Amino acid sequence: MLGFYDNFPENVHETALFAISISTKRLQQTLIRMFQETNTKTFNLEDIADPSVPQCTVNFELGIAEANNFNYLDNEEANKALNVLQKKPFQIMDFYCGLRYHKMQNKKKTSLKFDYYMARFTFNKDHMEIRIFHERGPRYVSPKDMVSFFVDKINEAFSKKILKSLKPS
Repeated sequence: MLGFYDNFPENVHETALFAISISTKRLQQTLIRMFQETNTKTFNLEDIADPSVPQCTVNFELGIAEANNFNYLDNEEANKALNVLQKKPFQIMDFYCGLRYHKMQNKKKTSLKFDYYMARFTFNKDHMEIRIFHERGPRYVSPKDMVSFFVDKINEAFSKKILKSLKPS
């Protein structure tokens, strides 16, 4: 089933609950497009988290779940998910989040160890829950930073803040 990962871990490292002020369908469309776009960009580590590594850049590799696998969220996968969403909004959307780190030293780009996360977005009529599981890696970006990054990116897509925290994460 597209969007749902059968083996998502029970014990997670971060959970946050948000009130949503738009339709679930519109939020999910934005989430899919935002993740697909994020796959094409490079970020400075300090834009995502308190940098533990100076002059470090981050590239995301985000994939949407389909049963026991994750499919890289390129144009084709994004369109596939958006077509499924047109028929009926997802109740759960699971994503795999690889974070590739590179450090610049003496004008040379050096790869660092990667972080591997899973993110579960659960939707109800007027709220959304985000659950983050850190699978492995150095945690240059913490699970809490992942939630903040996702929420900030979603809110940036709209003229007003559409996600409001219901409890501290």
